[in-house]
Amino acid sequence: MTRKSQIRFVSKDKDKNIFFATLRQRVDQYFIQNNISSHANTTMVVKTIVLFIAYLLPFALFLTLQPGFWVSMGLWLLMGISVAGIGMSVMHDANHGAYSSNKKVNEWVGYSLNLLGGAVFNWKLQHNVLHHTYTNVVHMDDDIEDKLVLRFSPHTEVKGVHRLQYAYAFLFYGVLTLYWVVAKDFVQYFKYTRNGVNTNTPRQNAVILTKIILLKAIYLIAMLVVPVLVFGLPFSHVISGFLLMHFAAGLILTVVFQLAHTVEGTSHPLPDEHGTIENSWAIHQMNTTVNFSRHNKWLSWYVGGLNYQVEHHLFPRICHVHYPAISGIVKETAEEFGIPYMENPTFMDALKSHINTLQRFGKTPSMNEAIA
Repeated sequence: MTRKSQIRFVSKDKDKNIFFATLRQRVDQYFIQNNISSHANTTMVVKTIVLFIAYLLPFALFLTLQPGFWVSMGLWLLMGISVAGIGMSVMHDANHGAYSSNKKVNEWVGYSLNLLGGAVFNWKLQHNVLHHTYTNVVHMDDDIEDKLVLRFSPHTEVKGVHRLQYAYAFLFYGVLTLYWVVAKDFVQYFKYTRNGVNTNTPRQNAVILTKIILLKAIYLIAMLVVPVLVFGLPFSHVISGFLLMHFAAGLILTVVFQLAHTVEGTSHPLPDEHGTIENSWAIHQMNTTVNFSRHNKWLSWYVGGLNYQVEHHLFPRICHVHYPAISGIVKETAEEFGIPYMENPTFMDALKSHINTLQRFGKTPSMNEAIA
């Protein structure tokens, strides 16, 4: 993406153009009538504490008790599950400005991403700016960019190796957070600086890059060096646990996010020669996003409402603990305006849909090639 190639959403359907204004008014009225904040509540704060304890306590036990190999792996696995939970349930809301009405609280809670080895600056550009604005628009939404041997768009070149991506994709999903820690933030930093998505001055960017380097160095030293040099733990235990933690976190995070957009029923619209997509932004979100397992309370708790992706994409600044309540309003309003409200009833239904989509993208020629 470049700044000059930004896309506009323009709809000629006047009736559907008032959909989002009507929906937003109804959702606002819900919070007013119930006299509640759209930000975090006690449930959200308790969840935050639980997830941080589940991440930090196993590491402390690993360092101090120094258990055997398999018990150590169990502790690292719990950390990986907690990394994904913090990313989905805590960091995600905070960096959308949804955790608190206080900007500083959002900022500090959002820094939890640094505890996981990532960089907030790049995440906001990729997720808040590119993904949420240009959902499923190829070469604009980084989340559906082809990655090595994975194809996530019907508009990119299909290769022979893609025919089996439905089988091997999940192995690559497990590499996500590890790649994030060691390389992704640097790749994105230079990419977004070069293409104009990052609009900071060279001096500001020098500070940002320095912070990224320092924070990653601190993270890697704390995770890999301190356990060996300070606590005398075997390096084989440390590196095995570190890799296991990241594989678990990467697999969970990637699967959950893929179940919202790379599934059957979602669209992948292309802009015309003027950079225009003939649809309103809100209806574009409805056409490119799918919910799953809305009524599974345990799953909803853990994935931070990311199974309510429709509500999240329409109202990213509302804390996810409120999504179950407002989902009925969203669905009812969508049906009233004749707009699809897509969802998979269960996690397994969504997973099957994702696998089917990977299989289809693995053998279907690019739509651009088909037209040519």
